[in-house]
Amino acid sequence: MVPRPVCALLLLFPVTEKYELFKAEEEEKIKSHGQDVDSGVWYMKQTIRNACGTIGLIHAVANNKEKLHFEKDSALEKFIEESLSLSPDERAKFLERDESIRVTHESSAQEGQSEAPNIDEKVDLHFIAFVPVKGHLYELDGSKSFPINHGPTSDDSFLEDAIEVCRKFMQRDPDELRFTVVAFSKD
Repeated sequence: MVPRPVCALLLLFPVTEKYELFKAEEEEKIKSHGQDVDSGVWYMKQTIRNACGTIGLIHAVANNKEKLHFEKDSALEKFIEESLSLSPDERAKFLERDESIRVTHESSAQEGQSEAPNIDEKVDLHFIAFVPVKGHLYELDGSKSFPINHGPTSDDSFLEDAIEVCRKFMQRDPDELRFTVVAFSKD
């Protein structure tokens, strides 16, 4: 039912104590054992509260820009191109100063069917992106210190591979029902 090829997945999930514990353990494990992250992965930190959906969308688009057609003078394309040489932390600061992205984020948040949370409000749901880059599946979460390489994937298997990682999120909190996945297809 999902049109192929899938270019990215966004996962919305509850941030629980179990997740926070796993996140800390995962970071320590990667710091001690290392991982390979391709230099072509476009990743940024999240420094703006309650902007994880916007950060997830930017991650999805920035890692698939060769598959997309932007409008002429698109603010998003300009932001991505101008931030290519920046570090993940510098990209976050660049986003904080980018007026066109901020205005778009705020207006989109107000258009939803439910009331958008105040920027300072504590929210217990979080968006992350999964993208394929040069044959590997990456988890891009701006609240983490770095991208997470979940191993090999291909254009044909990306959806199934990413869904398997999403299942692991769900298995960590089997009593939770607040999980949503959005697939980005080329067509």
